Amino acid sequence: MSNACKRRFTYVSSIVLLCVLLLIAFRSTGRLSLSIWQIMLGGAALVVVTGEITPLRAVQAVNADVMLFLFCMFIVGEAVCRSGFLERFSRMLFVHAGTTGEMVLLLIVSTGFFSALLMNDTLAIIGTPFVIRLARRTGIPAHLLLLALAFSVTTGSAASPIGNPQNLLIALSGGIAAPFPVFAWYLGLPTIVGLVLVYLVLRVRYPGEYARPLIPPADNGEADPALAAVVRVSLALLVVLICARALVPLPLPLIAAAAALPVLIGARDRSGIVRSIDWPTLVFFAALFILMRSVSDSGLLPSLISGWGGITGSSAAIFTLGILASQLISNVPYVALVLSLGAGQGMATASLMALAAGSTLAGNMLVLGAASNVIIIQQAERYGETISFYEFALAGIPLTVLQALVYLAAFLLIPPPPF
Repeated sequence: MSNACKRRFTYVSSIVLLCVLLLIAFRSTGRLSLSIWQIMLGGAALVVVTGEITPLRAVQAVNADVMLFLFCMFIVGEAVCRSGFLERFSRMLFVHAGTTGEMVLLLIVSTGFFSALLMNDTLAIIGTPFVIRLARRTGIPAHLLLLALAFSVTTGSAASPIGNPQNLLIALSGGIAAPFPVFAWYLGLPTIVGLVLVYLVLRVRYPGEYARPLIPPADNGEADPALAAVVRVSLALLVVLICARALVPLPLPLIAAAAALPVLIGARDRSGIVRSIDWPTLVFFAALFILMRSVSDSGLLPSLISGWGGITGSSAAIFTLGILASQLISNVPYVALVLSLGAGQGMATASLMALAAGSTLAGNMLVLGAASNVIIIQQAERYGETISFYEFALAGIPLTVLQALVYLAAFLLIPPPPF
């Protein structure tokens, strides 16, 4: 093969990635009606067919830990939905809200807090059917609650090393001796301010909704009390094991498998639950891993990241590039790519926190900025709801700009931790 051909083919993966992003952005335009997972699968298939990545390397690119984690959490999420547990929980939450604005505030505070403990992807899986059912029971527009869920699980997860997968990668690969207090020291206060900004931006974006009074629906109990009892065991195991990770380095796939085990053992219709989980999202993630490995192997993106100061630059440069680059390749692959360049152990703690904050807040800007956004949209479309690329961006871009200013100020003002 000539040098010209070799040079041309080094850009094929990047061109395919660009086409995938454009198709996702315009997938609802005109007669074009494709799901996100179908577009990503087509992109992955194309890089394999063109020889940009071999079939063996494509299989090796799929992260088995992530796939197992999602599979098990989807089982728990499906059981939660079938049991009616969400309806009972929404009733408990609803009694404390008299208006749409109060409901949105409660949703932001609760999901923002729990995303730091349960990981944002977990909250996205369980929370999406919850907010859709809540919207239908209360008359609140589903897209408003879905946006509140997406923004709050992303923002809240920033302050914890177990809040999202990219923070976990940084905590494990960056040589941070005390990850929980370090994340809280640098990112705790700006994250609280960031959650307030989620509430305010959505209030400005949907001014006619916040003051509307709500009428509490009747409490119809749980649809399947036996399954609801199993769900409580699964959720209790999930919370206990994730909290235990602060002391014992339990693998996330093991935690998810333990949470799914009561459902697989105790549910009467366990086979129906497995058949009904969100298989398209699992396909999306497998295809995403393949496409991103092909992009990484091309060498183009790593050289751009290094050249733009994504590793050795100031905290502000690392933070800003984290937001922008994650729009192209999503935040988890971006952080994995940065750390794979061998810079993890050599980066200062403040730089690692800037990488964590930037890559996390990227999820609030555009749909593909975070995997949790894709999970929410894929799950919502199963129930006949969705958030368009443009609707997400109209609220997400100003929110990300405001939150970025808060975090940048924090990096300038917060001194190094005393521990």
